[in-house]
Amino acid sequence: MTRILGISAFYHDSAAALLQDGEIVAAAQEERFSRVKHDARFPAHAVEYCLSEAGIGAADLDYVAFYDKPLVKFERLLETYAGFAPSGFRSFAMAMPVWLKEKLFLRRNLKRSLGDGFRAPLVFLDHHESHAASAFFPSPYDEAAILTMDGVGEWTTSALGVGRGNRIDLTHHLEFPHSLGLLYSAFTYYCGFKVNSGEYKLMGLAPYGRPVYADAIRERLIDLKSDGTFWLDMDYFNYCQGLTMTGEKFHRLFGGPPRSPESEIEQRHMDLAASIQSVTEDVLLRMGEDLHRRTKMRNLVLAGGVALNCVANGRLLREGPFESIWIQPAAGDAGGALGAAMFVWHQLLEKPRRPGAPDGQRGSFLGPAYGGRMVEDWLRS
Repeated sequence: MTRILGISAFYHDSAAALLQDGEIVAAAQEERFSRVKHDARFPAHAVEYCLSEAGIGAADLDYVAFYDKPLVKFERLLETYAGFAPSGFRSFAMAMPVWLKEKLFLRRNLKRSLGDGFRAPLVFLDHHESHAASAFFPSPYDEAAILTMDGVGEWTTSALGVGRGNRIDLTHHLEFPHSLGLLYSAFTYYCGFKVNSGEYKLMGLAPYGRPVYADAIRERLIDLKSDGTFWLDMDYFNYCQGLTMTGEKFHRLFGGPPRSPESEIEQRHMDLAASIQSVTEDVLLRMGEDLHRRTKMRNLVLAGGVALNCVANGRLLREGPFESIWIQPAAGDAGGALGAAMFVWHQLLEKPRRPGAPDGQRGSFLGPAYGGRMVEDWLRS
């Protein structure tokens, strides 16, 4: 029996997932145990749960798969700073301690966290390969087009490709700093919500506004092509070199400084939310149409943080060219743990898939279960 533990950690939404001979035994996000929202720490509780669900210890693992490549991320950090220096020194200096203390020594730290008995090989995967694997391998399709979109992985911000049988092939990429996820997060920040947390609030705010700023976004911020590829005008943004998402030019364009968290939400903020939602849907539709044109696939699978935008997903399903769409329920970084493990099983170990309805994810009921007797005992205690 081959046991593979997948881990995502140290950025946001840490999680763990365990496969036994390709079957998902357990998967859980660390925040469910720690009660720290978007907990980024090593998912010790989630790992412990996954191992206990299988009745094994870390010494029984055959592989551990990590959902991205930290050294390539560090390369991006260095190259980005070099490209903007001396601007951005403060943010660069703030990022360095955690890299020099932890992230550059991830292999050692993972082995230490998994305990003395752990001896299995560690496999580090590309971030968007982990997303793509989480989208395709549990899906009910034997073949499908693949689209992953988020803030940024190592360098990639969007990846497109195909999945067939037990293999995925990502053929086209958009790279940092040109990112639909970071564009959406910039408006999340500007409207007073927390980045990598409050994007759902911006999506929920959008129906209360009108997309009156959509033309300004298209004309000033994003150079959007017919195939969905785009370039962002970085003069308006600060996320490459600063501690904020947006710059003064952005603030002048949209009528003032960012909204303070917990302050009153004005109609302008609702209109901004509606505007960036409209642009996001436009990008997703164009990418989907071009992907369909190139792959001729009937089915599409989605993952990455942008795939959590259910409003955009719904529009792609209604108006897009694909007959069927399957979206990884844990589309953000948490799902990368599952994707990393499945990539090792199917693509590296070349194990076959058996896709079937409704999917291979058991309805996503993969975390701890609490029966009625357990709840009753807790209430009486």
